[in-house]
Amino acid sequence: DNPFTKTNRAAFIIDTLALSPGMRVLDAGCGPGRLTVPLARGVGPAGRVVALDIQPGMLARARTRTEAVGQTNVEFVAAALGEGRLPAHHFDRAVLVNVLGEIPNRADALAELFAALRPGGLLAVVEVIFDPHFQSRSSVTRLAISAGFRERASFGRSLAYVMHFEKPDGG
Repeated sequence: DNPFTKTNRAAFIIDTLALSPGMRVLDAGCGPGRLTVPLARGVGPAGRVVALDIQPGMLARARTRTEAVGQTNVEFVAAALGEGRLPAHHFDRAVLVNVLGEIPNRADALAELFAALRPGGLLAVVEVIFDPHFQSRSSVTRLAISAGFRERASFGRSLAYVMHFEKPDGG
């Protein structure tokens, strides 16, 4: 957690998601699992978190972190967003924390996330200026809208923010 930005703190991000027991959540680009454990706790034992990352080393660190606290409701998937590996209409929530700028084909990634979310599902995009791959709010909004999402909420300011995008019920 970055001490300079509230919007990048795991607890803040989790609180904005309004998780409930039994939900399915995608931690896309999970890295070492900073959000994976609190997401898994938030959905409870009846829920499921899929921790997805392209780097096997990051998945191993996330797995170690979840095992250390006894979380058993997490599945680890080695894949890149945009490859079409995610099941359709499966997730209630998806999070992208300081990851979007690292994805070569952002349009394909957002299209896959749109397809993977259930109607009414939320995508949370978190960006902080300290990240070398920082994406502006306007570019994130443009990408999300072009994938079919609609903007639902925004927290923070232009240099550190969380944006929620909703998959419309008819989507």
